[in-house]
Amino acid sequence: MTLELRQVALEVGGETHIHPTDLRLERGGFNILLGTTRAGKTTLMHLMAGLERPTAGQVWFEGRDVTGISVRRRNVAMVHQQFINYPSLSVFENIASPLRVARMARAEIDARVREAADLLKLTPMLGRRPDELSGGQQQRTAIARALVKDADLVLLDEPLANLDYKLREELREELPRLFEAKGAVVVYATTEPSEALLLAGHTATLHEGRVTGFGPTGALYRAPGDLLTAQVFSEPPINLGRVEKRGGRVALAQDGAALAEWDAPAALSEAADGTYTMGLRPHFVQPANGSGLPEVEGRVLVTELSGSESVAHFELAGQPWVSQAHGIHPFEVGLTARFALETARAFYFDGAGRRVGS
Repeated sequence: MTLELRQVALEVGGETHIHPTDLRLERGGFNILLGTTRAGKTTLMHLMAGLERPTAGQVWFEGRDVTGISVRRRNVAMVHQQFINYPSLSVFENIASPLRVARMARAEIDARVREAADLLKLTPMLGRRPDELSGGQQQRTAIARALVKDADLVLLDEPLANLDYKLREELREELPRLFEAKGAVVVYATTEPSEALLLAGHTATLHEGRVTGFGPTGALYRAPGDLLTAQVFSEPPINLGRVEKRGGRVALAQDGAALAEWDAPAALSEAADGTYTMGLRPHFVQPANGSGLPEVEGRVLVTELSGSESVAHFELAGQPWVSQAHGIHPFEVGLTARFALETARAFYFDGAGRRVGS
């Protein structure tokens, strides 16, 4: 089962919402749309579902052009970030609604609803109405309704955003298995790179209505093809610095003075001498500990403790940088601190934003 977007684009009032897009999404595993708010994830889902018609290009499903076919004539299930339920129906009837439309036998409806309710911890709430539920319970009801429907295309638009942490973690592990068993093409939108990595599958990174990269999630994270993809797929934000390559050496410089130098990596071995942008994720920027790695000094702006990690935001060469380190480290705001750079883990980008050595 395959969903294809062929040069699909959308313009509204002369403004481009989705740039020409080619995507081929398969069943078996999640297809993830990763991007910040307003990157175009929801709009792209609406185009896939038939809720909106593209101004250019075609949507194909299972080898058939479905571009002009209304969502009502397609077998689609969609769960939005803001839960949508029928307020006058019980939880049971909300979950059962697509099965009743399909005129399924009463016994089969009962079995499917109760199975989904059990998986989503809704069994005690089946007799309640949505206004008697918490926000998380209402969202679980919407997910259960999508689960019981044997849809060909399942669209999950940040479905876990309103759930409590524990349930969110449980469902991140459970949802891929649940929907994979249905044999549908499943598309999942998220703003969180960590969530994309947990769900695995394939990921498309989006920025301002443009797909910047697509591929197996782990591979795209480890080897982004360009600077925009690396930025979208990094949280905290990837650190960026201008570096100069001269022969076999690379220098991170400010105003002509080298802040740190190291041997040119293999990725730059065939590259011409000149200026490049280095990208280094925050967990490869650590408090200096005499490890022999290149070190820099920066003024600490903000510090955070995130579970068992210390996060320090500091200024380097006039740019904001972030260090994300295991353990508790006593960074002091307003003072300078030294940081070691794991430059072997860095990406390098040319003037057009393409990764060098990819």
